[in-house]
Amino acid sequence: MGFLKQNTPQVDLEEWNKGTRAEKIIPMARHWAEVGFGTPVALHLFYVAKIAAYILGAWLIVLTTTGIDGFTNVAQWYAEPIVFQKVVLYTMLFEVVGFGCGFGPLNNRFFPPMGSILYWLRPGTIRLPPWPNRIPLTKGDRRTAFDAAVYGALLVVLLVALFSDGTGLAAGTEVGVLPAWQLWTVLGLLALIGLRDKVIFLAARGEVYGSLTVACLLASHSVVDMIVAAKLVCLVIWLGAATSKLNKHFPFVISTMMSNNPVFRPRWIKRRFFEHFPDDLRPGRASRFLAHFSTAIEGLVPLVLFFSHGGWAGGIAAFVMLCFHFGILSSIPMGVPLEWNVFMMFSVVALFVGHPDIGLGDMTSPLPILLFVVVAGTVVLGNLFPRKVSFLPGMRYYAGNWDTSLWCLTPSADAKIAKNIVAIASMPAAQLEKFYGSKEAAQIPMYMGYAFRAFNTHGRALFTLAHRAMAGHNEDDYTLTDGERIVSTAIGWNFGDGHMSNEQLVAALQQRCGFEPGEVRIVMLDAQPIHRQTQQYRLVDAATGEFESGYVDVADMVTRQPWDDTVPVHVLRSSTLR
Repeated sequence: MGFLKQNTPQVDLEEWNKGTRAEKIIPMARHWAEVGFGTPVALHLFYVAKIAAYILGAWLIVLTTTGIDGFTNVAQWYAEPIVFQKVVLYTMLFEVVGFGCGFGPLNNRFFPPMGSILYWLRPGTIRLPPWPNRIPLTKGDRRTAFDAAVYGALLVVLLVALFSDGTGLAAGTEVGVLPAWQLWTVLGLLALIGLRDKVIFLAARGEVYGSLTVACLLASHSVVDMIVAAKLVCLVIWLGAATSKLNKHFPFVISTMMSNNPVFRPRWIKRRFFEHFPDDLRPGRASRFLAHFSTAIEGLVPLVLFFSHGGWAGGIAAFVMLCFHFGILSSIPMGVPLEWNVFMMFSVVALFVGHPDIGLGDMTSPLPILLFVVVAGTVVLGNLFPRKVSFLPGMRYYAGNWDTSLWCLTPSADAKIAKNIVAIASMPAAQLEKFYGSKEAAQIPMYMGYAFRAFNTHGRALFTLAHRAMAGHNEDDYTLTDGERIVSTAIGWNFGDGHMSNEQLVAALQQRCGFEPGEVRIVMLDAQPIHRQTQQYRLVDAATGEFESGYVDVADMVTRQPWDDTVPVHVLRSSTLR
């Protein structure tokens, strides 16, 4: 791994190009297993600098508050409720502008390194309303000046709140809390723009920072209720994420993430996370242990943290959770949810260390419990009905189990997308060619991306189903593109959520591009419901609609190698109109 140069697999391109897609993935997968994506050290340092900038920004903004003084006097003010309120809103702003999750080259964003604000302040771009047929005044998929104005208003109100002083010297605070009207306005604008475009709500990480803004709102009634509510939201995040990892997929996430970890650099360490390198690249004993151990920590330690009310048990639990999130942070995972992990570490300190004695028995109203029920209920529904609930509000973070899609595009379809949609970034293949200098050189990172997807269990199903999606056509005429990459270009933000690359986006693109039958074929694979051991799939032609559906068994995916595209498929419905 070089400081400025990516460590890429060394293959004979002429011979390598003669292989099938599965055969071409093999050397990429073996390289990933012992090197990872080969990210240059300088790029990792860039993300480290971004984390530092995020922390410094929050620090300086907090210090603009009247009554909070001393850059190094953190111990005197870190537990002030208004500090927590401002960090919540600051992180929401950081994310919804586009600097957080999904930023930069580790999310395949090269030119420019972000979308978000560049799209959402621009009328004419695609928006995806969550319930257009149920919520009045939300139909349509074109962003209007009104949508851009509401998004801009959200940014402005967040900035106003960040530079406001506290009001209402209630018990538990010496400098007051943010005015309730500011928090109500943030929530109102977030809800309004979310009903017009679910992507912005998800990008703002509404399930985390939106829920915590509701908790912060309770401070105008009772600071104690705010602290309890915020603690309960954190508890749901941890327990929800842990519960979603009780599956057969998560060890595959661990082995993939650890092989890409910049801290564990020796190749012999990375190889130990696999069953038997180089022939058996399923998760090894170390990956399985780490998966189960980390799930136990995430599911059990927060209970100690919440119910211990401080003391030595609470102190140990807080230290363990800080180490837990730092472990994720230091691996610089793909998708880069870096600042989120920093925020969760801050929450441990500000809420559980700063206010260890405040618990359920101190509530002055049932509102914290009501918030808990709503957030936890969403998590339950998300795990039972993953097609209906995004993996973000479903708290299925990095569980290896989320909706995915794989798009099979002809060159003519690629050209139509580039010509007919309002976008900031070019199509993924074009970005890679520009970054790596030629179409031939771009093949290596493209197949490294295939290997990354294939290391996750759903990748085996996606590449198997791609054969069925292109049946009757020459597969060499298609370029396979991850649905996330399409979303990145078309709507400006992506973070592993197949809900943004489903039939709704297909319809929006078809309306603009007028694809011919066979030009765009898409594999859509639902996440696994927690109570079943199958995953539903749909094969869709952008011009003619769904032409096949069925399911694959999870057991058949977890027993195969990353390059194996022969997963048994159970067809439930098939159309003769292919």
